[in-house]
Formats: sequence, C-alpha cells, structure tokens
Amino acid sequence: MAFVDEMTIYMKAGNGGNGVLRWKHEKGREFAGPSGGDGGKGGDVYIRAVRDVHILSKYRNQKEFLAERAGDGGRDSLHGKDGEDLILDLPIGSIVKNLSTGEEVSLLRDGEQVLLLKGGRGGFGNEHFKSATNRSPVEHIPGMVGQEADFSIELQLVADIGLIGLPNAGKSSLLNALSRANAKTADYPFTTLEPNLGEFFGFILADIPGLIEGASEGKGLGHKFLRHVRRTKVLAHLVSLENEDVIGAYKTIRKELSDYDDELTKKHEIVILTKTDMVTPSHVKATIEKMKKVNKEVFAISVLDDKAMKSFRDELIKLLRASE
Repeated sequence: MAFVDEMTIYMKAGNGGNGVLRWKHEKGREFAGPSGGDGGKGGDVYIRAVRDVHILSKYRNQKEFLAERAGDGGRDSLHGKDGEDLILDLPIGSIVKNLSTGEEVSLLRDGEQVLLLKGGRGGFGNEHFKSATNRSPVEHIPGMVGQEADFSIELQLVADIGLIGLPNAGKSSLLNALSRANAKTADYPFTTLEPNLGEFFGFILADIPGLIEGASEGKGLGHKFLRHVRRTKVLAHLVSLENEDVIGAYKTIRKELSDYDDELTKKHEIVILTKTDMVTPSHVKATIEKMKKVNKEVFAISVLDDKAMKSFRDELIKLLRASE
C-alpha cells in the first residue's frame, strides 16, 4: 500500500431532524392537542489521533466523509433519533486545515480527539409551541443543516529521533537493528520511498527517506519528507564511511536542512558514522577526530558489529531519556 502523507477531503456533519405536525388521537375525545415531536440532533464530526502512520492510505479512494442525519420527530411526542457522530482516525502528527476558514488543528497525542464540525440542531414539532394562548399550534420547523467544509490533511511525523542522511547511508539498516521495523534495505540508493517507524524501548524512531543536494528546492525524494524532520526531538545524522568526503556529505545535508527551515539546524543532533566494516580501524579513528570538529557527539558503528551496536544502544537510551 502506497504511503500517503497529504490529502484533501470533504466532511459534513449530519443535518438535524425535522420537527413534525401531529395531533393526539384519544378515544372519546374530539380534540386532544398537539403531539408532534422534535427532530434529533445531527451527528458531529471528530478527528482522533492514532498510532498508525499508514492510515491515510486507507482513505485514498474516499473523498467524502459524512456524519449521520438525525431522525425526524414522530407522533405521540416522539423525539427523533440523534445522528451518529463521525470519528475520523488520523495519524499522530496530522495537521488538519479548514480550507474555508483557514483554521488549523494539530493532533500530537495518541487518542487526542477534536471536534471539527457540529451537527445541525433538531427542529421543533408543533407540541413545542403549545401554550396557554395557543392550544392548537400548527407551527413546526425543520432541522438545521450540519456544518460542512473541505479540509486539507498534512502529516508531519512525531518521533523521538529522526534518522537523516544521504541515500544509502544505512538508515533503514540501523532502524531494523534497533527495532522490529523490517524496513526495506538494498545496496543502491532510494530504497526507502516513505518514512519508516520503529519502537526502541518505548521511543519512536523515524527513518526519513534519503535527502540529496537540492532537496530543499524540490530535487529528488527528500523535499517531500523534509517536513517530517520538524517534529523530531533529536536528529541522528548518518554518514557512510564509504564517502570519500565524509565532512562534505555531512555539510550537504546540513545545508538542505538550513535552506528548508533554519530551525531544523538548531535541533539536538548526533552524528553516526556507519559501515565501519568497509574501512580500516585507523580510517575510522581519523574520521571521528575530523567529525568532532563540527559536532562533538559522534558514534561509529556497523550493524554487523554486535559489540559496537550494544555500546551504541546503551548510549542512545541514555540520550533519549535525557531528552524527555
């Protein structure tokens, strides 16, 4: 199923039920008064945050979401049935914008529920208008129309740590090693075409698809996903030791972050030098020293080195707990 992180939909709350004109019928009484019941209230429209980053994909062929219309009033003073509310589940991190009013709502916590559109009020039946001076009212009014609007939905992932870097830096492999994400990996660029999420001791890790030079200007796959970096608490910048110019590779991504949104460069960032198994130990040591001149928090790993991975896991847990 293709990953979807933005869409436009139409939503409508339910219309209120109509009030009705009815009369009581009692044996032996020529006139027993009005008995028309009120209409029910139309269903409201809510959005609710869930931990399912792929749920927007389920809606990709549906453009309209409607809450239920309420029932009309009945005879013998019967009140119409209220319409059922519509609750639309969206991924945590969704930004929902009313395209008519410009109002925006962000869903940031699991289970958070927000009222978007109110259902129409039920109309009054003729019994509602009975009074000492009006014993036989014929007035009855229809239900109110429920609110409606077009909405845009944009997902910005909420994660404790975001894995960023050039294509083939080893982000998906690291995510798989730290969690049970089972993200696709291969020895060629752009195997990650959508963000992957994993859980690491209760913390959420996000593998952001590979950025390239010019991503902030729309080149490659990265521009579409740069917004997902905004809500990550910590950036883990992966740089493959296969690069001839490791510092240059690091600065390429830093520039793209800055060009897209300078606030991204102010986030807590660690550097992870990957694929240590592809170079000599002396090369790893020398590269670490160079990298520490631009970022003090540097780790060097290979997902094939169990000892290095255990040490890295321990340090990562400490870092994440400190960032809470």
